[in-house]
Amino acid sequence: MNARPPKKPRDLVDGVLLLDKPVGLSSNDALIKAKRVMNAKKAGHTGTLDPFATGLLPLCFGEATKFSQDLLEADKTYEATVHLGIMTNTGDTEGEAIETLPVDVTLAQIEAALARFRGPILQVPPMYSALKRDGKALYEYAREGIVLEREARPVTIHGLELIAYEAPMLKIRVTCSKGTYVRVLGEDIGAALGCGAHLNALRRIQVGALTMDGMITLEALQAHAEPLSLLAPVDALLSSFPAVALTAELSKRFLNGQRLALGKEELAVPAELGRVRVYHGDKLLGTANLQEWSILAPERLIAAQH
Repeated sequence: MNARPPKKPRDLVDGVLLLDKPVGLSSNDALIKAKRVMNAKKAGHTGTLDPFATGLLPLCFGEATKFSQDLLEADKTYEATVHLGIMTNTGDTEGEAIETLPVDVTLAQIEAALARFRGPILQVPPMYSALKRDGKALYEYAREGIVLEREARPVTIHGLELIAYEAPMLKIRVTCSKGTYVRVLGEDIGAALGCGAHLNALRRIQVGALTMDGMITLEALQAHAEPLSLLAPVDALLSSFPAVALTAELSKRFLNGQRLALGKEELAVPAELGRVRVYHGDKLLGTANLQEWSILAPERLIAAQH
């Protein structure tokens, strides 16, 4: 028997790719395909998009994976098309229609309904979700025809605006906190209008400070002659944090995990306390917490040898 040729070793690749996830592909499958193109040793995504959803899926490679949690916690912005009058068992186009009602609503009624969902709200997670109960995902129960009680959870709708309405399609833009299900928001808007609804389309356009600028499709990525050139630097994930610059000596101590007392007369130290990104020259060293008395407490560090 002929022996299989040895697998090509994976490369140490660091950076962030802004992928335009296509419809019909899971976030994990999109990550696997991009990781293969990059021949990267380590990669992860920053929060799933449903298979029927499209848009911004930031992928982290190498050292960037250390900071992916920040995007999981970040606010997100979506554009969604809500199909009024038809309810499905999943709340989106992947499910089966379970009820149809006539649609007879005015723009004034729509604006009044949207106003009810701005700000802090309670939202009941859908059965078709990856949340777990007794070690089993809710969608697994749902596929077996089992409906479990779910406790409403607090989320915040920071922005909710009407983009267009041409019955029965209602297009909205939503900026929301982590843990918000836009599918459920679409259903709840339909319920508030008395006609029910499901989500016909969903596109994510912003995650934290990351926007669609520089986003690339999977097809374009796979066809690109130099895919590594498409990567944004690791600190693209941290652009909303103030920056602290350290001397060479302080940098060594910081990378060893030592807390540092910074002298404002020597270094540019942000006036506000909280999370910061830390540099020596143009090299990112990691993140830290700037505490009282200008104490810099290391948080997540870039590997010193990298």
